[in-house]
Amino acid sequence: MYSFMGGGLFCAIVGNILLVVSMATDYWMQYRLSGSFAHQGLWRYCMSGKCYTQTDSIAYWNATRAFMILSAMSCFAGIIAGIFSFAHFSAFERFNRSFAAGIMFFISTLFVLLAMAIYTGVTVNFLGKRFGDWRFSWSYILGWVALLMTFFAGQYRWIFLSLISSKSCSSHGTCVLFLQVYFTCVPTGCMNAAEWPTLAKLQENVFEKLK
Repeated sequence: MYSFMGGGLFCAIVGNILLVVSMATDYWMQYRLSGSFAHQGLWRYCMSGKCYTQTDSIAYWNATRAFMILSAMSCFAGIIAGIFSFAHFSAFERFNRSFAAGIMFFISTLFVLLAMAIYTGVTVNFLGKRFGDWRFSWSYILGWVALLMTFFAGQYRWIFLSLISSKSCSSHGTCVLFLQVYFTCVPTGCMNAAEWPTLAKLQENVFEKLK
């Protein structure tokens, strides 16, 4: 059961690192300007081997920066709450800290989603038309990877909460096995149809034990 807590915390730490690296680096977008290669991030743009601070106050840049910072802060707060949930508190206190961590991870996911959506929309509709030869770069991609990591961190927390909220479930390994099959099989579409009877049988066994 605690493997879900550890897995969620690991995803959150990786996601938080990726958020910081994505924000701090200057490779959100690459393009050619006047025949020379250039790239830019949220804080600087670089041309001909020299980087300059972006002093213009542009709404979409400010919004993207703000949401990315809020996302990193929310994720960090969730990590702290997640670490404290490992401490030897009562079951109620542990549940509260795990619940708070899960909420913060999902809030972090929402903030980074807003940041990436704003930057993507403006870049495609405005900057993409301004620069003929352009593409998104690795700093931008790290932002999307961080989104997935924070989402999975929250998902693992909710799985853990669903386990400890049921006394019967916490005492039967079948429940954990069902959840593992469910969250690996269903999101991928269960390409092998033979997997579905096994999943259904596990589900039936779990519900029988929880009665």
